[in-house]
Amino acid sequence: MILGLAHAAACDTNTSPGPTPYSLEISSEFPIMEIPENNPMTVEGIKLGERLFFDPILSIDSTVSCSSCHQSSAAFSDPLAFSVGVAGITDRNSMPIVNAGWMDKLFWDGRAISLEDQALQPVENRVEMGEDWDHVVEKLQRNSEYPDLFERAFGRGQITADLTTKAIAQFERTLISSGSRYDQFKAGDLVLTAEEELGRTLFFTEKADCFHCHGTSLFTDNRFHNNGLDQTHIDQGLASVTGNDADLGKFKTPTLRNVEFSGPYMHDGRFTTLREVVEFYNSGSQDSATIDPLIGNGRRLNLTAEEIDGLIAFLKSLSDPQFLNHDFSSNLN
Repeated sequence: MILGLAHAAACDTNTSPGPTPYSLEISSEFPIMEIPENNPMTVEGIKLGERLFFDPILSIDSTVSCSSCHQSSAAFSDPLAFSVGVAGITDRNSMPIVNAGWMDKLFWDGRAISLEDQALQPVENRVEMGEDWDHVVEKLQRNSEYPDLFERAFGRGQITADLTTKAIAQFERTLISSGSRYDQFKAGDLVLTAEEELGRTLFFTEKADCFHCHGTSLFTDNRFHNNGLDQTHIDQGLASVTGNDADLGKFKTPTLRNVEFSGPYMHDGRFTTLREVVEFYNSGSQDSATIDPLIGNGRRLNLTAEEIDGLIAFLKSLSDPQFLNHDFSSNLN
């Protein structure tokens, strides 16, 4: 089930002062989502966050919004290998924003420690939005609608960068995907095809060994791994944040939910198709000092053509049509 503004707007019948509390409905298969005490979920906060997410007012020339690089039809990622910002292209592929409310470190290198922190950074990134937060606040205050929306969401008229990112984070926490064929299978509501079942068996056993990094209900371990893409690391990954050579070439494990639609793949978007990804792991990775031991040491999966097809079919069973087809931008007014 996906819980976006469509649900929130239907609940917006409160006439008492102050924002309306909002409770997420979460699959019993998922862990509890920890909501920051200083940013509780509210109907008004979510509506404001959604509007801000789709509004290019956050960029210096009002051409780039959060949704420019995180498109709902692409599992809130970018179908381009590198996103187009106000001053060129980014140096990494945009990660999908799917079930991000369970992530404690964000970006490929983990430099953000919360959704609020993540929402803060692209605005002042020279390439992405190229803005200054003080100027963003001025623009929002001059806008004919935002002062009232902020007051409804936070009970005050003053607009700040902190409140802006809190609203965006509230919206992002509603981007929950748990309605795939696989979820229906887990609930006992359908039977996987023979091909999907073959892929599921491969995925969760040592043969394909996907489950060590993607075996949770979220299909990510929320950790960082060097998966053997390169022997030398032009992009240092996690090490660029920690300064630790042991983290060279390690990147955040992306979720595989809706992976059929979140390509191109890897931090640099080097693989266009799921088949290319599976073939990479099947033929063997590049060894380096920090490679994950489950991937390195010259290991090859040696999957047959039938097994590769089955694994891809299972990955596609993680697609959630309701999540992908919901037009969030239609709820802005």
